[in-house]
Amino acid sequence: MPPPTAELPVTAHPAGPSTRTLFFSVFPSIMLPMFLAALDQTIVATALPAIAGDLGDVERVSWIVVSYLVATTIAAPIYGRIGDVLGRRRMMFVALAVFMAASVLCAMARGVIPLSFARVAQGLGGGGLMTLSQALVGESVPPRERARFQGYLATVYMSASTFGPVAGGWLTQHFGWQSVFLINLPLGVLALVLAYRLPIRKTGGGKLVFDFWGTLLFAAFVIPTLLALERVQRFDLAALPIMGALFAMAIAALVLLLRQEKRAPFPLLPLKLLGQPAIWRSDAMAMCVGATLISMISFLPMYLQVVRGTTPSQTGFLILPLTAGVAFGSLLTGRVIAFTGRTAILPSIGLMVSAGSLLFLGLFAHHLTTTQLPWMFALASLSLGTAMPVVQTTVQMVAGPKMLGSAAASVQFSRSVGAALGTATVGAVLFAALTAIDPHTATMFADLVERGPTVLASQTADQAALIQAEIARAFRIAFTAVAVFAGCGAVLAWSIPLRRI
Repeated sequence: MPPPTAELPVTAHPAGPSTRTLFFSVFPSIMLPMFLAALDQTIVATALPAIAGDLGDVERVSWIVVSYLVATTIAAPIYGRIGDVLGRRRMMFVALAVFMAASVLCAMARGVIPLSFARVAQGLGGGGLMTLSQALVGESVPPRERARFQGYLATVYMSASTFGPVAGGWLTQHFGWQSVFLINLPLGVLALVLAYRLPIRKTGGGKLVFDFWGTLLFAAFVIPTLLALERVQRFDLAALPIMGALFAMAIAALVLLLRQEKRAPFPLLPLKLLGQPAIWRSDAMAMCVGATLISMISFLPMYLQVVRGTTPSQTGFLILPLTAGVAFGSLLTGRVIAFTGRTAILPSIGLMVSAGSLLFLGLFAHHLTTTQLPWMFALASLSLGTAMPVVQTTVQMVAGPKMLGSAAASVQFSRSVGAALGTATVGAVLFAALTAIDPHTATMFADLVERGPTVLASQTADQAALIQAEIARAFRIAFTAVAVFAGCGAVLAWSIPLRRI
């Protein structure tokens, strides 16, 4: 049974600007920074082959992606805390300047390692753009309307993530891989101009005393954790000792971090705030949603191309309902919250539907035609879209105006770790299932992912059909693992004490 619901008392608010006025005065100023930060998570993906061909060092090319993810994760709480003290509008200018300068360094890099360091700097700006955009919604928009704007931001995030690989491939083909970084300059200048339209507000987050040791320990926790999870995704069993050492380092850093944050007068991570049930349960739900969504986006293209034999262009079209569904679900959820004030009930039901849809795929995907699959993707993602507007709205309501940045940063961190954890876990489950079914099929699967269906040309028709059937069976197990993440999110949604604003 779900726990008793809790509601915030309804208080009278002075008449403020209309939703239409807020949209045109606030949203453009926070939309473009969010778009830039989200775009650079995926735009590089299709440029990696060209980068490897030009710079060499192919075995380290994945660092270009991982370094950005690590840096954005570390940057989120730093910008959240400093923005609470110095002002989020001011810190938005800083984040944009760092992001643009680092983009130039990325384009100028003449080796994979220098490019990876430049991507770290770019991530330090991008993490600030995402966190500050979310916090500025809470600062500028009345409580009831925040969910609507969070739905808009979720749409921007998913659109940028979907558009990124397409834009990266087109820019690389016509202007070289450097253009995927240089495109940030005109867009960044426009974002700076729009940011000047944001109102200047007084800050009340306390004195700025930088928690140096907390930041260092936080980085010491995040870096080995994400590197270990990235190793898990590669299905490399020989790397188990390295993964174990990385996880041990992360656990040790986490213990020291918690001790530091308890005694720091101005902690990077305000544990008293993050320990409140409505916040930590919302953050945990964001982690489950990130794990569900990103693991689906990561592994569905493999499933469609290897098992269903689709071309890359067909694959992009077939998974479009997955990304569009999340965006539409977020928009619809924001409008429902603005109209009714009801919050946690939406993901409580939505994530149950999403988990059921994914479990159905795990059990019966082999009975569905390729044209029927997108309908299941759409149902799962539409239901998944009910979560993120509720998460951001809940943590901002509980945190209050002085801690909006820290609250928004906690969501961003949770989602990033969840994405890494989900893809690593689902990848490990998929590879373990393949190995258990047939080690030879596991080896063939790696070749199929890298070289495409032509690998099966050397097999007889019966052998090829058997290999595809075994891979399809392993994917059904992986879909079930994804459903578990969505199910955990539903349980957390039912447990959130704040259920109405």
